[in-house]
Amino acid sequence: MSNVQNEAVISQSIEVRPVSGRIGAEIRGVTLSSQLDAETIGYIRQALLKHKVVFFRGQSQLDDAGQEAFAKLLGSPVAHPTVPIKQGTDYVLELDSRHSRADSWHTDVTFVDAYPQASILRAVIVPEAGGDTVWANAAAAYDHLPEELRGLVDRLWALHSNEYDYAAYRSRVTEDKEGERRYREVFASTVYETEHPLVRVHPETGERSLLLGHFVKRILGLSSADSAQLFALLQRHITSLENTVRWRWEAGDVAVWDNRATQHYAVNDYGDQQRIVRRVTIDGDVPVSIDGKRSVTRKKAPNAAPAQQAGQAAESASGQESA
Repeated sequence: MSNVQNEAVISQSIEVRPVSGRIGAEIRGVTLSSQLDAETIGYIRQALLKHKVVFFRGQSQLDDAGQEAFAKLLGSPVAHPTVPIKQGTDYVLELDSRHSRADSWHTDVTFVDAYPQASILRAVIVPEAGGDTVWANAAAAYDHLPEELRGLVDRLWALHSNEYDYAAYRSRVTEDKEGERRYREVFASTVYETEHPLVRVHPETGERSLLLGHFVKRILGLSSADSAQLFALLQRHITSLENTVRWRWEAGDVAVWDNRATQHYAVNDYGDQQRIVRRVTIDGDVPVSIDGKRSVTRKKAPNAAPAQQAGQAAESASGQESA
């Protein structure tokens, strides 16, 4: 775990400054581009594994192509499995508040088995006030569970799906009927159901972390009532203030997070101001449980309701995984 004291400068020009006690650090002295050398990328990866999310201020030199090129230095970019990419790009998912907003805790794309290992988010237009993103450290959450509760969750699995109870996670359900319709048309145009362990072992650090978030449909082997109560209990542990970091965006900022050990939440507190961010994700690996079992996708099928993946509906559904 990191502490709140500034870390040593890791090269003559690069510095890592923790933002909070358990998660998050700002990296200074790096201009993101496709030209970064292997040593600098190594520094970034080391900081990412330790702090779970890293921030870069003032990267206004990046455009969509530059963001994709930088992402390739961290791994293999992958497009969203159901939502169309931004026109003119290979992998960029644009999240525009004019069409839809998401304000619930999640890990990106856990409804598939090998969900992304990392996400790179770039702020394009930000509100004058509000619109922050909050991240939570799911590894720290596991570490701080009571021993008796760890013994329970170590054995449990959950079903994740992109056909989840959308309204249940919205704070303004009555005002978002159109968003729900568009969500069902595009975001769930292909329905996935994947079984993941509640506790996954990180393939690089060996840390154990809680794997939950709003794509969880139910915890397997429990009644719906018990599943919901245990889910809520564990989510409270993950998102306790001690496990979180909140980032106040400025246009040009870039955040990179370890999607295998975090959840995040886009705060919807900016009224009718516009907010546009663009995301590229890095292809991931299939989670492995403590006892060595691998996650498995049980269903991948077209939705029974015909998908209409064109025009504004496509853009709107992209907001279901905003950050």
